[in-house]
Amino acid sequence: MDHMAQGTITSDFIEPNLDLVETFNLYWSDIMQGELRNGSMAYPFSRLSNDKLWTLLPKEGKSINIDAITSMKKLNEVCLGARFDKEVFQTLMVSESREYLRALLINTFFDLSIRSVLIDRSSVNQQAYEYSQKILAVAERPTGYGESIDKKVRDQGFRKTIVKIYNHRCAICGVRIRTSEGHTAIDAAHIIPFSESQNNHPTNGMALCKLCHWSFDKGLLGINQDYNIQVSKRVNMSDNFPGHLSTFSNRNMFMPVDYNFKPEPENLTWHMKNTFDN
Repeated sequence: MDHMAQGTITSDFIEPNLDLVETFNLYWSDIMQGELRNGSMAYPFSRLSNDKLWTLLPKEGKSINIDAITSMKKLNEVCLGARFDKEVFQTLMVSESREYLRALLINTFFDLSIRSVLIDRSSVNQQAYEYSQKILAVAERPTGYGESIDKKVRDQGFRKTIVKIYNHRCAICGVRIRTSEGHTAIDAAHIIPFSESQNNHPTNGMALCKLCHWSFDKGLLGINQDYNIQVSKRVNMSDNFPGHLSTFSNRNMFMPVDYNFKPEPENLTWHMKNTFDN
């Protein structure tokens, strides 16, 4: 329903892609209070066929045994996706009926204590999507971009934007690891902290793995105006075992898919001057 409201689902064929998995994980995390263990979109995706909402479409030469689908990996091995029942799909594509059904589902199947959480999540998802589209559409590189937006919306929208334009790849080490259940090693990092810059434009962000993100924020790694990675001398202090971090020196960073969103040199210079530990 969220993806239909955003306009990212316009066909009655539903592919179990990673964007859909990420949305499922957000809801699961809210309901389970941050606990992602044992949460898999494979369960509801495959079993909704029992409710006649849609029909699963097998891959060529494969048969679908719903009881054997216990993970997204197993779902993707045998299933192309699902095709909505025509009447259900037409109903869901109408905003008023879709929101009526959303409220009906929430009020019927969820405890009173969690209903407001689900309503808030759907609102944040929509606003974060709109915010992400807005900052991607801005050609110039403004500051003061996002300070008036709700923090949850702003953070989710910024993350959605950055991981997308870097294709879930760390700009420093190049690692791209994402599980079939949609969990990723990649964070959306600000170059100049938002608290300092009030700037959520993509050119003030990079996709970084968790280790590179921590190292960048602590000044152990930096990137100069030529987009070359700099490694602080503190990385090789006598008590440290920096492993692969020390090999990054003067290597080129990994750029976003769209070069229009490569880091603004002035932002990198600020980080080298104010955060990087020479």
